[in-house]
Amino acid sequence: MYTGRIYRFVDMARWTRFETLGFLLIILVWISAYYFLDLDWLRIPWTPMALIGTAVAFVIGFQNNAVYGRIWEARKIWGGIVNTSRTFGVFVQDMVSGEDSEREVRILTYRHIAWMTALRHAMRSKKLWETTSSSKTNQEWGIRPPESKSKVFDDLKPYLSSEDLEYVKDKDNYQTALLYLQSHHLKKLKKQNQIWEFSFLELEALIQELFTLQGQTERIKNFPYPRQYATLNHYFMWLLLLLLPLALVPQFMDLGNDIAETHPFLSQLFIWFTAPIYVAVAWMFHTMERIGRTGENPFEGTSNDVPISTIARGIEIDLRQNLGEDRNQIPKQFEAELGVQF
Repeated sequence: MYTGRIYRFVDMARWTRFETLGFLLIILVWISAYYFLDLDWLRIPWTPMALIGTAVAFVIGFQNNAVYGRIWEARKIWGGIVNTSRTFGVFVQDMVSGEDSEREVRILTYRHIAWMTALRHAMRSKKLWETTSSSKTNQEWGIRPPESKSKVFDDLKPYLSSEDLEYVKDKDNYQTALLYLQSHHLKKLKKQNQIWEFSFLELEALIQELFTLQGQTERIKNFPYPRQYATLNHYFMWLLLLLLPLALVPQFMDLGNDIAETHPFLSQLFIWFTAPIYVAVAWMFHTMERIGRTGENPFEGTSNDVPISTIARGIEIDLRQNLGEDRNQIPKQFEAELGVQF
């Protein structure tokens, strides 16, 4: 357990290394200016710095709470998709009867898998405000979600007939079109007396629930964390980090002067101890703010996202196994890369 924590800390340090070097450069410039120039008069009292620090800590905490709420809501929505999908699979198998029922069950089940495939591709589509994945330290790991390695219609072909595929291609929202097809199909089966009236209503209720879950996940995808909060939070954080040396460096100069009589050599160098303290404080504030920015969009395709690809593939495996298909014909679960599931 402790070894794992060490590795996670090393990964975090690597992830933030450019910012850490920037903080070190900032404080070394200020220390050098105070050490070699007569800048003892240039200082900021700790009272305004404490007020700014409190405000920054508050807005960062607010952002992180809101972002965690978005991530947790997204995970609950996809948990609902898991449960509703399994219910849909068993209802279809037990409620569809009559001639060629196995074929009808298979069509409905495969179309549902296609719906999940279209939905996860839609959730991985790029939005203008999704910039976390473009960061150099996020790209250097070389891991990408499965949706970036294939096209949506290539993934849909195994599950849809040519007629269904053409119908979907003509629509802007593929996942909505697939749910319409499901409903139309159920209506046809009811007319053919392959589904009892009550069973039809139960299955239509599940289609309605899938529409609700789809709308909820699309809401998170299409409505970003409010920019006014995210932007001001970022600016406030940098205001604190740029002003902090004007209070911290003079404080260490005063501490050095206090020990000048007892430790004259150390007192001359004491100002340089500002560097590790400033870097630690700046790293903590900036990393917390960056963690918040990273989690704003839980479907962007970064290592901290909700693993919707893994969830969808897991549902597919469940449904197809319960259709009685050969395990060798069912796709394997997406492999985790560097311990990351997408």
